[in-house]
This record gives sequence, structure tokens and C-alpha cells, in this order.
Amino acid sequence: MKRRILSLLLVTACVFSIAACGSKKEDSSSEEGKKDTLVMATNAEFPPYEFYEGKEVVGIDADIMAAIAEELGMKLEIEDMAFDSIITAVSSGKADIGAAGMTVTEDRLENVDFTDTYATATQVIIVKEDSTISGPDDLTGKKIGVQLGTTGDIYAEDIEDAAIERYNKGFEAVQALKQDKVDAVIIDGEPAKEFVKEAEGLKILDEAFTEEEYAIAVKKGNDELKDKINEALASLKDSGKLDKIVAKYISADTAE
Repeated sequence: MKRRILSLLLVTACVFSIAACGSKKEDSSSEEGKKDTLVMATNAEFPPYEFYEGKEVVGIDADIMAAIAEELGMKLEIEDMAFDSIITAVSSGKADIGAAGMTVTEDRLENVDFTDTYATATQVIIVKEDSTISGPDDLTGKKIGVQLGTTGDIYAEDIEDAAIERYNKGFEAVQALKQDKVDAVIIDGEPAKEFVKEAEGLKILDEAFTEEEYAIAVKKGNDELKDKINEALASLKDSGKLDKIVAKYISADTAE
């Protein structure tokens, strides 16, 4: 009789133990299911939008995304990678968003969705100060340096008889120009100012190559995240915080 009672007590204890374990696992999965980190893919070779300050990635995009993450109640984690890897990182789910001075193009829209635009920009032409190139029409048949995967790279394809030299970093394209390996560099306006400021003997042509707008890439079909980011962007614009972030990195006397 005592053995039967003892057996029943053991069985009951096991049942309660299993139930408790199941409950604990359910709570754990619930906690794991709540995402509290927003992973941003970028290419930190694009001042003033993203660049290194010591070991930290800073810049306009980094600050904007930090402000958006705060609006969403999330932490921001930045992953630095090659520019042409960002779309793949977002579409595969390795990163939640891509922010790298990225322009909306038809090719990119095949793989990711984009938020509302948050900045306007221009593609400009950098040449040596004694260059005979004075505008986009003079690029025909020239050797053009671009950063791989950027819109400068895409648009340069349309230049008649031009030889396109692609570099992983915009800085490398500018160095190639200084060394006479290319005749001109096509790159975004604000980074161009930073590069020219640091390099003697170079100038930016007055006539822009193209005008464009920047937006944030999200995984295709992730309308929930896209809508939340758009709401946060609207809030930052209305409060004036977005303008303050831009002004922090682009002074009035250098703005185009």
C-alpha cells in the first residue's frame, strides 16, 4: 500500500515538473519573440552620412536611425559591410534595414522595399583642377572612377564610350583620380566635399551629374516595419530633429 502511495506521489510530482518546465519554455520563447534590436546594414565609407569616429560608426544615417530606433523603443545595432552587400543583407534577413545614402532605383526595388525619402542629394563629378572636363557632356570616352554598386556606378553605364573603373570604397576612386588612373570620379555630393577637402588639386564641377533622393531599405513585404519607420521619420521631421541631425554634420556654408 505504501509503495502504491509513493508511486502515485512520484507520478504526480513528475506531472507538475513537466508542466512547470513547459510553462518556463513558453515564457522564454515569448521573450525571444519580442525583437528589441534594430540591425542596420551600412557602408561606413560615406562621410558625412556614415563614417568611423574611433571604433564607432557615426554620421547622418547613424544618428537618424538611432533616433528612429528610440521612437520604436528599440536599440540600434550597426553592421558595416561592402555597399553592394547591403541589399542582400536586408533581403536575406541578416539586417532589418539598409541605410547608407541609398537611392531608390528600379533594380533595388526588385529585391527590397523603401521607406519615404529623408534626404535629397546629387551625384557630382570630381576632376583635377587642371582638367579639361567641365561638365557631364565631356565625360564621353573618358575613364570614370565609381564606388561599386552605387548610383554613380549605375548612371556611369549610360556615358557613351566611357571606361568604368569600380572601387570598393569612394576614397579609393578619388585616390585613383589623384594618381591619374581615371579622368573623373562620379560620387554623391556630400562625400565628394569631404574627399576634396582632404585632397589637394581636386575640384567638384558646378554642374551636377544627377539629382536623387535617399530612403531606407527594408525587407520586401515587411510593411509593418516600413510603416513604423515612416511614422518615426514623419515625427522627426515635424519636431525639427531631422534637420538638427543634418545640420550637425553639414554646416550651412558647405551645403549645396
